Amino acid sequence: MHPTPSQTVGPFYGYALPFPGGGDLAPPGHPDGITVHGHVLDGAGAAVPDALLEFWQPAPDGDRRGRPGSMRRDPVTGGFAGRNGTDFTGFARVATDADGHWTLRTLPPGGAPYLAVCVFARGLLHHLNTRAYLTGHPLSGVDRLLASLAPEQRAGLHTRLEQPALHRFDIRLQGEKETTFLAFP
Repeated sequence: MHPTPSQTVGPFYGYALPFPGGGDLAPPGHPDGITVHGHVLDGAGAAVPDALLEFWQPAPDGDRRGRPGSMRRDPVTGGFAGRNGTDFTGFARVATDADGHWTLRTLPPGGAPYLAVCVFARGLLHHLNTRAYLTGHPLSGVDRLLASLAPEQRAGLHTRLEQPALHRFDIRLQGEKETTFLAFP
């Protein structure tokens, strides 16, 4: 019997993972666009250069259905062409670079003060779920999950506003200042 992917340390990122424009949810130059970026760090504080992050969020109007369009094919080559550049899909997939850095360009979520984040990385047998609460979002004071956490857990879920429309959210996989990860039944 052979081990399954969840029994074997990966990563197992392959075809179309990530895809062109995976971190570009907002059309270029959109006046309401925001950038969220950060690093994925291991327990010793070293960068994780081969992590993959998935993001889900509602559209600015609160619509959670998303739109197709992330995995368009090029009609000539048959390869993945990436996003069409106009439809807001509510989904992003971003790989970290050699320094463990990632960048997401999106629009502020409506109806929720956060971006849902799923982390895949070497050494993880199962993905990790967390949330990036946008500093200054009008709904962050009324989020039930955030309110249910201890202050030290809550603090690590907020982005740090570096400039207007530029948020930083580092993900620490373990150790001191570990990101608060969520368990879903």
